[in-house]
Amino acid sequence: MGLRGVRDRGTLLERESELATVEAALADLVGTDGDAAPAEPHRGALLAVAGPAGMGKTTLLTEVRRLAAARGCTVLGARGGEQEQRVAFHVARQLLQPRLAAVPETERRAALGSWYDIVGPALGLCAPTDGAPPDPQGLRDGLDWVLTHLAVRHAPMVLVLDDAHWADPESLSWLAAFAPRVEELPLLIVVAYRPDELPPHAAPLRALPGRGGGRPIDLEPLSADAVAHLVRESLGEHADDAFCQECWEVTAGNPFEAVELAAKVRDRKVTPTEGRAHLLRDLAAAVKGSGLAARLDRLGGPARHYAWACAVLGTEIRPALAAAVAGLGHQDAADAVEKLCDARFLTVVGAEPGAPADSGTLEFVHPLIATGVYRAIPPSIRVALHGQAAWCVVDDGQGPAAAARHLLETHPDDDAGTVDQLRAAAQEMLRAGAPEAARDYLARALREPPPPDERAAVLYELGSSFLLTDPATTVNHLRSALAEPITDPALRHSIVYRLSQVLAHSDRLAEATDTLAREIPRTEDHRVRLRMIQEQFMWDAFRADEPDHPSRSRRLARLADRLKGEDLTERYIIGLRTWDAILRGEPAHVALHHAERALAGGLCWAEPDRGFEVPVLVAVAHMYADRPGRAEQLFAAGIAEYERQGWRGAHLSFAYTLLGYLRLRRGRLTEAEDFARAGVRLAERVGPGVPAQWYAVGVLVEVLLARGRTGEAARVAADHHFGPPFPAAVVFPDAQTVYGELLLARGLVDEAAAELTAAGERLEPRGIRNPAWCPWQLHLARAQLRDDPCRALATALEAVARARQFGTPSAVGQALRVAAEVSTGADRVKYLEDSVAELECSPAAYELARALVALGAELRRTGRADEAAEHLYRGLDAAVRSGADALADTARAELTAAGLRPRRLHVTEAGTLTARERSAARLTVQGATRAETAERLRTDEPAVVRLLSAVYRKLGTDRAGLAEALTDPAPA
Repeated sequence: MGLRGVRDRGTLLERESELATVEAALADLVGTDGDAAPAEPHRGALLAVAGPAGMGKTTLLTEVRRLAAARGCTVLGARGGEQEQRVAFHVARQLLQPRLAAVPETERRAALGSWYDIVGPALGLCAPTDGAPPDPQGLRDGLDWVLTHLAVRHAPMVLVLDDAHWADPESLSWLAAFAPRVEELPLLIVVAYRPDELPPHAAPLRALPGRGGGRPIDLEPLSADAVAHLVRESLGEHADDAFCQECWEVTAGNPFEAVELAAKVRDRKVTPTEGRAHLLRDLAAAVKGSGLAARLDRLGGPARHYAWACAVLGTEIRPALAAAVAGLGHQDAADAVEKLCDARFLTVVGAEPGAPADSGTLEFVHPLIATGVYRAIPPSIRVALHGQAAWCVVDDGQGPAAAARHLLETHPDDDAGTVDQLRAAAQEMLRAGAPEAARDYLARALREPPPPDERAAVLYELGSSFLLTDPATTVNHLRSALAEPITDPALRHSIVYRLSQVLAHSDRLAEATDTLAREIPRTEDHRVRLRMIQEQFMWDAFRADEPDHPSRSRRLARLADRLKGEDLTERYIIGLRTWDAILRGEPAHVALHHAERALAGGLCWAEPDRGFEVPVLVAVAHMYADRPGRAEQLFAAGIAEYERQGWRGAHLSFAYTLLGYLRLRRGRLTEAEDFARAGVRLAERVGPGVPAQWYAVGVLVEVLLARGRTGEAARVAADHHFGPPFPAAVVFPDAQTVYGELLLARGLVDEAAAELTAAGERLEPRGIRNPAWCPWQLHLARAQLRDDPCRALATALEAVARARQFGTPSAVGQALRVAAEVSTGADRVKYLEDSVAELECSPAAYELARALVALGAELRRTGRADEAAEHLYRGLDAAVRSGADALADTARAELTAAGLRPRRLHVTEAGTLTARERSAARLTVQGATRAETAERLRTDEPAVVRLLSAVYRKLGTDRAGLAEALTDPAPA
């Protein structure tokens, strides 16, 4: 059979303004206007075209593609399909796969780098890799990168999406989020949709601005003159005015209906005169609805069944596959295709003129016809055809995911094969980063239903698919799975691990630990039982309401001390022992000893079936123990793991937030603010009120307070509802303490004292006594000063004692500074001098700056201006380097009050050791005293103190960790 029914480019009438908008956008994109005069090159834009079915959107987009190609643009195209709406990334694949698949895999991998394994499965370029799948946000970021890469590499580029109202949710949410960026790229995006048929997941299209922020281009019906032009173009100039007028009235100016009606008139050989105009309404009815079905029936049974099969298959229909679904032999199928093309139902795409139809693919002439044919299929036959299509695509080698969309349309039939296909398809979707599609497949598998011995597994998989979007539903499904008879112990263990994890991440920590406590006694395998104990220890560590923390700490210490770290479970337990030592304020060297034991065998941040909590806790322990440089090394490696895995939601939010917290404690406040804001943004993408947001907002508030921007900190807290009630989980910095600090900075002393007292009453019974981890006593002492100075001093000195027990210079120095603030007389100077001496040996640059300025101010007030000057100058220098703007202003004011002029500062790169600093550090590591170092460097001891202080701050370590930091320097 020769090629018939090939779609021609339609005539565009009364679309001059729309085409002018397109031409202007293309001129901006390619850098020339209509007269080829130079213009600003490669300015991208978004054009949205809206209109009811048949209004000419496809014809207009065809013209856009032609115009873009004529101007030398790279054109990417896709079309949403009514039958493909539930196929994840169907539109994204159409857009990106052809361009990427056209080059060898080695070249693709080189071009896409680490993104290849993240986006490749979603785009059908490669099979998923081992390990946990990317989260949806990570996958969207990957698609953003790929499209940006293509747009820049193949600039200028035009992306055309037709029938966007039928685009799959995954592709549409990605494009809707990406679209606002196009003005920064050499990329024009043109989308067309029916505004009255947008499903809920397509709602973002309504919010997309048009070019220059304008409204979408709304296509209007054609005028009577335009319809007359179409009629005469098809029938000849002899069509009279009355006949043409009736065509316009019958079609209401709808271009598709007008063209189809003219074709019917021509096919029926109706004379286009006023006397025959009364036939037009009956002919128009044949274009849609029951008339379309009747017209299809007249083509005969084989053609009808073939058309039904095509309607079920959707778009890009391979003739042989449609024949298999319809149950037709080769010749019957070829005859059916010929009849359907002649009758303007189908058209052949991608075949050479005169070639057989099966050398190309089939499409319906218009989506309206596809919809009409599909809806005309009797319901029982439609279900049967979908079932037939499912197994035909499996036999065709298209895989479970291609079959699953058809199985969704079938009735449950207690078929194990159907369950297997749906479960396999769900796994494909999960691995590709489309958990919502996986959820649909698994819910359908559960209704089939699965065999009794597989029901628990299906419930487990279904619950896991809800993990990122609806934790409460995950809990329900997993609890139902546990209630099923389970013969596979490994499955039961996996369900228990996942259930406890989702309960913990939903701020239901007590339920998480209770779940594990019930399961541990019934577990016979020693290694499995040990892992469950480890998980229980972990979630207990995060419980703010844990009833028996001291007892747990003792049990954890006994267990961890006898383990050697031979596997991941043992290393996790040792890591939890590290964190417990930090919270309880055991000597820092004890915590560091256990941290290095945990790290010795490796702690992966992206283990597929493990939480990320323990590796993070071990890294953060180094920060609290005055080894932030080592902590940053661990965070850099962890973030790299997250990004390689495509975990760019809550995981990356936590990582950036805590990296910001590290920078805050190192005294790099500008960098800390940038990281904290990035953490907040990432947490907001995940959803409001998630645990990551408590961490991120808490750190950002602390940074803003350190920079002296109290009003802004209060607004951030209010905007994110950062305040009572606080989460049941332990977060750091402690949310209630940060809130109390904020109240104190705002002058709300009584309210601050109440919150800080409550924080202490919550933490003290649990044995959490480390002021380096939670300085609630330090802030409370300041709040108590106004009404009860003696009590304030007692509170501060208790914090000093606890800090000395922990033993880090930064913790001791900070506590001594606050003790000075609530003291009187000569004690203030003594405490401040001791504070500066401690902080000189720490990596805490901001705390050192605070102590120096406070000491200088106190010396000035006591008449010792000469001694004050050096401290104030150094404090000002450190404050400016730290980005502590308000503290720097205080230092300048104190210098002015002392009659001194603030000298010009020479700020060097924060992470670079000078030659003298490196020499001082090496001599210190070799065991030289300060006096010996001063003699070797031909300077005095105070200068050596300042040199070493700079070393500790820049390398992110204290004296004990100096040797390691010098041989393996931390990132700046």
